Amino acid sequence: MSEQQTEKSPARHVVIVGAGMAGVQTAVALREAGFAGPVTLIGAEPHQPYDRPPLSKAVLLGKAEDSAFDVDFEALDITLRLGLDVTALRAADHVLDTADGPVRYDALVLATGAEPVTLPGAEGVPGVHLLRTLDDAARLRPVLDRRHDVVVVGAGWIGAEFATAARAAGCSVTVVEAAARPLAGTLPAEVAAPMAAWYADSGAELLTGARVDRVEEGTVLLADGRTLPAGAVVVGIGARPATGWLAGSGIALGPDGSVTADSALRASLPDVYAVGDCASFPSARYGTRLLVHHWDNALQGPRTAAAAIMAAGTGEPLPVYDPVPYFWSEQFGRFVQYAGHHAHADSLLWRGDGADATWSVCWLHDGALVAVLAVGRPRDLAQGRRLIESGAVLDPEKVADPAVPLKSAAL
Repeated sequence: MSEQQTEKSPARHVVIVGAGMAGVQTAVALREAGFAGPVTLIGAEPHQPYDRPPLSKAVLLGKAEDSAFDVDFEALDITLRLGLDVTALRAADHVLDTADGPVRYDALVLATGAEPVTLPGAEGVPGVHLLRTLDDAARLRPVLDRRHDVVVVGAGWIGAEFATAARAAGCSVTVVEAAARPLAGTLPAEVAAPMAAWYADSGAELLTGARVDRVEEGTVLLADGRTLPAGAVVVGIGARPATGWLAGSGIALGPDGSVTADSALRASLPDVYAVGDCASFPSARYGTRLLVHHWDNALQGPRTAAAAIMAAGTGEPLPVYDPVPYFWSEQFGRFVQYAGHHAHADSLLWRGDGADATWSVCWLHDGALVAVLAVGRPRDLAQGRRLIESGAVLDPEKVADPAVPLKSAAL
C-alpha cells in the first residue's frame, strides 16, 4: 500500500470526464499501474463506451451493431456514469458541476475529445448529418440503405472515409471541397494531388474550389450557382476540442481550444490532467506544441496521464509524453498510414509514383526522417516510424529508391 493510500491518507478519487478511447484507456491504465482508489468515468452519451473508427466503416455499413470496448468495468471497479453532462469545473473546490449535481474529485482527467465543426446555416435542416457518434452512424445507416444521392461537404479524412462507405452501399456521391484539393490543410499539394483521382476511380464526383452557399432540404446550393440534389448531406469539415464547458474555470486553453497540457499531460491547474483530442502537449522531438486528433494519441496518452497521477506527491520523476504521432485511414480501397509531423521538414522524397497503387513519401529535416506517409506500403510506415523515433540520419538516395528497405537507408 502506498503512502497515499494509508488509513491517515485515504485513497484519492480519480474522476475522468469523457468515456471515449482516451477516457476509457486512462481508467484501465490506472488499474494496470496498481491504482487502488476509486475511479469514476463520466460519459455524456448513454451508450456503453465505444470505439469511434468503426463508425465510418463496419457500423455505418451495418456489418456491426456497435463498437463497444471489450472492457469489464465492473471487474476493474470502475464506476460508469453515462448519459451525464458535465457543465462546469470549480477547480479551487475540486468539484465538477453536472446535470445530476456536484461531483468531487482528488484528481481530474479531461478526456472530452473533439466535436465536429458544423456547417453555418445547415443546423436543423432535415437530412444534414455529422458523423461523430454512434447515434450519428445509426441515423446514417438507413440513408445508405435507401441509396440516396449523398453530398459530402469536406474532402478530409472523414469525408473520404464516408464517401468510400457510401459508394460501397451503392449511393451516388458528390464531395464538395472549398480548397483546391483534398486534405488541403493536412498535406502539401504535390502529395495530396494523386489522392484526387481516387474519388473518380471509386465513382464519386469530387468538386474542388467549391463553396457551399446554403443547404435546403434535398438540395445543396454552391456559391457559383450550381445546385446539387442531396437526399442526405454529410458534413466533415473538421473538429475542435470539446472544451467550451471549461470557460471560466481557469484551465489554460490554446488558440485552437485545446487544454494546454505539459509534457506529463498535466493541465494548468493542480490535480488536473488532459488526454486525447482535447489536449495539446509540447513535443521536444518536433520543437512545437502538438494537437493530435487521432486514435493512437488517445490510446498512448492515457498511460502517461496515469503514471503522472500515480507519481503525484511521491517525489518520483514524472513521465514525459513525446510520441511519434500516428494515424491511418481506409479509403477507396487503399490503406493510408502516416507517422510523424512534417511541418518543419526541409526536404520531401518520393518512394514510388503517386499514380501507382502503392507509394510513400518521406519528409526529412537536417537529413533525419521526421514524417512518412505510406499508401499500401505498411513496411515503409513501420520502419519509418522506428527511424523517426531513433533520429537517425538517412541516405537520401536510398530513401528515394522504393526497392531499398527504408531501414537500410540509415547512415
